[in-house]
Amino acid sequence: MPVGLVCGLDEAGRGPLAGPVTAAAAILPADFPMRLLDDSKRMSARRREDSYRAIVEGALDWAVGWATVEEIDRSNILVASLRAMERAFAGMTQVPALVVVDGIFAPNLWMNGTYVEAATMPKADSLIPAVMAASILAKVARDHLMCRLDDLMPEYGFGRHKGYPTKAHREAIERCGPSRFHRQGFQLLVQPNSLLFDSFDSEGSED
Repeated sequence: MPVGLVCGLDEAGRGPLAGPVTAAAAILPADFPMRLLDDSKRMSARRREDSYRAIVEGALDWAVGWATVEEIDRSNILVASLRAMERAFAGMTQVPALVVVDGIFAPNLWMNGTYVEAATMPKADSLIPAVMAASILAKVARDHLMCRLDDLMPEYGFGRHKGYPTKAHREAIERCGPSRFHRQGFQLLVQPNSLLFDSFDSEGSED
């Protein structure tokens, strides 16, 4: 087994009203530039895109996994998030010495028929380089998908808010009704207390 390889796992898309939840796994070389890494939520969209390209080109291994809207509705967002992480990890080919997951819940990970224990760490997406990379991969991959959904259904503005509960998104749901890409939980949030969602109304990129 390679010595010292750390695989980071993180997800994006737990908070939106629409679209899948996305997870990514990443293993970085020791000399990957730290200036390209951060918690994806603290980065501008342009900086995330630049870092995404650098990670895709420079990572030793990386993969993205998804859990669909239907899977979110059938279970819950936590279960779906863990499933997306499991799928991302299943796409990896390098065997890590350590797997670190952002948060307090660990997915059920397997590689080559062997169970792989993961270490959980709150705020790992701002502390561990491989997890920072995974957070960027997951966020940008999901944003790209939401922009493609925007091409299919421009009336909802998915390309702007990425499915998050901004005022414009809630108004679009009221005006057009839910699309097939909306989660069942959207009904709870169409007319929320406006103060609760002020943080979403600038870019709609919180998670």
